[in-house]
Amino acid sequence: MIRVLVVDDHKVVREGMQFLLEQEPDIQVVGQCSDGREAVEAVARLLPSVVLLDLLMPGLDGLNALRQIKVDSPTTHVVILTSHTGEEHMFNAIKAGATSYLLKTAGAREVIDAVRAADHGESLLDPSVAARILEELRSPSRQPPAPVNQLTPREAEVLTLVARGRSNRGIGDQLFIGEETVKTHISNILAKLHLADRTQAAIYALRQGLVPLDEG
Repeated sequence: MIRVLVVDDHKVVREGMQFLLEQEPDIQVVGQCSDGREAVEAVARLLPSVVLLDLLMPGLDGLNALRQIKVDSPTTHVVILTSHTGEEHMFNAIKAGATSYLLKTAGAREVIDAVRAADHGESLLDPSVAARILEELRSPSRQPPAPVNQLTPREAEVLTLVARGRSNRGIGDQLFIGEETVKTHISNILAKLHLADRTQAAIYALRQGLVPLDEG
């Protein structure tokens, strides 16, 4: 079962998400929280595999809750579900370690797919969010990139496939290696390049020209 914690300051949203998710046979909602501080405490207590997290909440907001969750429980994946479309919110959330970023206008299937993907460490972005990220990638980088030559040739291959949206299984099949080996390579890539997750790794690869922008 995919254990999900739903965090939103609106009760109707929380209950709607719980009802939606629990129609799926492989998803269990283990709790609801109305603010970021409750969420941080609940993650430590309930050990969810995925947190469905709003950004704008009273008390501790979603972004700061996300940062604390990733410190306390690095293996917990966070799917942002918000009404915020501003670039600052998007990039701050991704930089802080969000696995996926969806808008509340997303359909039920998109939310369910994002939760399942997050449970496997894979990212899904709302189309409008992806478009903004692509626009940002096409603009000059404001920070010097980490050197890609820190990676082994195999790690560079894996990074390229991550940027192309391949799953761990897909990468393993293409490179004739096991999924656990793929996970090890991805962990090494993130550590060497000082990146938080696959989304940041994909953005890095696109910025470095490892994958053409139109292809990524």
